[in-house]
Amino acid sequence: MASPVELDVDGLPVRLSSPDRVYFAARGETKLDLANYYLAVGPGIVRALRERPCMMHRFPTGTSGEKVHQKRVPAGAPPWLETVRVHFPRYKRYADELCVTKLADVIWSVQMSTVEFHPWNSRRADTERPDEWRIDLDPMPECGFDTVRLVAGVVQELLAELGITGYPKTSGGRGLHVYVRIRPDWEFGLVRRAALAFAREVERRAPDVVTTTWWRKDRDPRTLFVDYNQNARDHTIASAYSVRGNAEATVSTPIRWDELADVDPRDFTIATVPARFAELGDLHEGIDDVAHSLETLLEWAERDGVEEPDESAGA
Repeated sequence: MASPVELDVDGLPVRLSSPDRVYFAARGETKLDLANYYLAVGPGIVRALRERPCMMHRFPTGTSGEKVHQKRVPAGAPPWLETVRVHFPRYKRYADELCVTKLADVIWSVQMSTVEFHPWNSRRADTERPDEWRIDLDPMPECGFDTVRLVAGVVQELLAELGITGYPKTSGGRGLHVYVRIRPDWEFGLVRRAALAFAREVERRAPDVVTTTWWRKDRDPRTLFVDYNQNARDHTIASAYSVRGNAEATVSTPIRWDELADVDPRDFTIATVPARFAELGDLHEGIDDVAHSLETLLEWAERDGVEEPDESAGA
């Protein structure tokens, strides 16, 4: 195993141990390759994580080994690393979670064997009021990406009718995410209710391929589930520019709407995204320019008598 290396990240030293440990088996990328990837997309990953409580998905021996979901920042973190305290009332506990404000925080997390970054959709200023609505297009096992494309088109059309700007990205897997910046005026339950009302409208417009059925066992395996529950409190999904914990090192990558027809999510990896980022910049750069209202969606929820399933049941 190679000796540790020290990286200078905007003037802050970050020590990287075991830099030659292979993290991704398909092409043999190492821990140092992972750090260099995040350095290459620095403005994008920091924008995606900034000021949000963030769960770290760690792979201490690489992505072929054990996965650790870590909420708490461990003792011994550098003094410049910032955290945010979040409470978990059901368990009567709290956690001081990672709160990224600069690129060195991300690279320190890589030193801690973090591959995936899963931020909350609220920020440190008020963790109980989300400023991000997440539309998760989650294909069932027999649903292909052509269907994801079709449903994403319905989502784009519906958002346009609402006067809302959505920012799409690949999930790093088989699905697609669309993020919308919202005013932090509503607590999680209402954001989730608005997301369910939107999902039901998408289902009405594409009933043959979309489902909002809560229980997974009751869904047609050929359909796409619009997973509104990703807006529930303490539910997280991989951020824009987050690498995913698989052998191919795929990346959850921002795309333009006009790329949908041709995009193949498998093409976006730590080997290819840096060049794309260098050419196009951060396609989510303008996401904070306008914060939208959920009032129309909440009116739809009231009109339709939207009832929420029990969160504790699980999908």
